[in-house]
Amino acid sequence: MPPRLLKFEIPNRPRQIGASEVSLDRVRAATVVRRRHAGRWVAAAVIVLTLCLLIHSAITNPRFGWAVVWEYFFSGPILSGLGLTLELTAVASLISLVAGTILALMRMSPNPVLRLSSAAYIWFFRSVPLLVQIIFFYNFSALYPNIALSIPFVPSFGSTNVNAIVTPFVAALLGLSFNESAYTAETVRGGILSVSKGQWEAAKAVGFRPGQTIRLIVLPQAMKVFLPPFGNQVVNLLKLTSLVSIVALADLLYSAELIYSRTFQTIPLLIVASLWYLIVVSILSFGQNALERRLSADSKTPASRDFLRKFLGISMVARNS
Repeated sequence: MPPRLLKFEIPNRPRQIGASEVSLDRVRAATVVRRRHAGRWVAAAVIVLTLCLLIHSAITNPRFGWAVVWEYFFSGPILSGLGLTLELTAVASLISLVAGTILALMRMSPNPVLRLSSAAYIWFFRSVPLLVQIIFFYNFSALYPNIALSIPFVPSFGSTNVNAIVTPFVAALLGLSFNESAYTAETVRGGILSVSKGQWEAAKAVGFRPGQTIRLIVLPQAMKVFLPPFGNQVVNLLKLTSLVSIVALADLLYSAELIYSRTFQTIPLLIVASLWYLIVVSILSFGQNALERRLSADSKTPASRDFLRKFLGISMVARNS
């Protein structure tokens, strides 16, 4: 087989030489020529030119109404709607994390009733659109105007008006939490399944009960797997809160709608809402990336040694207690 030919550009003497003829001195004297990628530069130039045209158009087009944007950017109704959006996101995320963890454990339970109930819940709330769920909870009083605590053949203990309980905020929170918990359950279940069976067996060998194994050994390790995708769900949940405007809840989008329905400045107010969504999502994304880097740095420790250190520490605490 003939030797592979390498092309070198040597000062004052460019030529084709065989790989066996290349000496160390010639290699050191050679000039390395990088391969040119004309297609990449053309694509980059087209993208930069397009961005410049879009920015120029946005600045020079008076229909964007930048003066109106800055006028309402820090207005009271907009900031109040932003606060409600953040409140819905935070509360629904917390509820979905707790409920999703419980559903994931039920889904992995050997009890068929618990397993099938969790599977049915996840199937139903992942299949029905979120907007339909919010509207359904908002009109829940049409099915049950009053809720009474009663036992068959025993007088009821009391009755409560559903309209007084299921306010627009509660309806939106129920829809967001129920829908999000179904997705969180699958995320948490994937994290639990990533923990090897050997660690379950090791915990059982030293006398840990199933609850202790899950709480002290499995969940802390599963968090490294399910927390990054759960961060994506929180970012997505923040954007999904815009759907609650259908029940006249004064979130960020609905607050902007109320203003432009009065001033007829539709585009500037939509830009205000979009800018606030961009700011909040960017902050959440930055926090998520920082969390992922932290978890990635922790995972560089050898798994066996890291688990042994944590396991011995946990077992010593359990024995002392």
